[in-house]
Amino acid sequence: MNRKQFLKGTVIAGGASLLQTGNVFASATMADVVPDKLVDSRGQFILNPLPYSKTFLEPYMDTETLHLHHDFHHGGAVKGANKDMLMIEKAIADNNLETVDFWTKKLSYHFGSHLLHTIFWTNLSNKKTEPGGQLLKQIETSFGSYERLKGYIAATAKNIDGNGWGVLAYQPYTKGLSVIQCENHEKLQQWGAVPLLVIDVWEHAYYLKYKNKRQDFVDTLFNIINWDNVADRLNGAVKIS
Repeated sequence: MNRKQFLKGTVIAGGASLLQTGNVFASATMADVVPDKLVDSRGQFILNPLPYSKTFLEPYMDTETLHLHHDFHHGGAVKGANKDMLMIEKAIADNNLETVDFWTKKLSYHFGSHLLHTIFWTNLSNKKTEPGGQLLKQIETSFGSYERLKGYIAATAKNIDGNGWGVLAYQPYTKGLSVIQCENHEKLQQWGAVPLLVIDVWEHAYYLKYKNKRQDFVDTLFNIINWDNVADRLNGAVKIS
């Protein structure tokens, strides 16, 4: 079994509930599920370049924060996930499973970080947008109005204990939208939920510019959320559900 086959059999089964429902791989590949490239042709996790320059999100997100956040924090998660995979493969090959639970937990943490950061970069733009079309209809069905959703997901992100993410997700089992409070990168997720919009409230996402004012950072993000990207993600999620 090569690394790419192992990745599909292990990571997808253990961590990709964020991406699709349980039986999706009977009819779709990961490329069909999300427009995010997480691995290369060999099955190695990869750090994609930002889809814009590091000054693109000024003044709402400063250049230094964007550089450190992408290159070191996201990049560190990619390196960590590759090491975790290597250690799991080695444990299986050696038939020595005494530490495999440790590396599986580490992989869940690093893979969650890699996935959520990859979505996060595409969720941002340098111009203000608002949801429309089918996305807006789904928001109104699930939450009553766009303003109510904004208040809900903002409060969810602001009030996370410690570090984590506020997540707007499509839940295929209810055919509706859910707001999820995700601690760290992997805790409190809903199985099967497909993330559409993610708000990073780890301190490294905002501390250089906003200091300890997480609330201000979250409120500011609504000036640069790319709702067109969120709409595209919803369309893709509905097709596979």
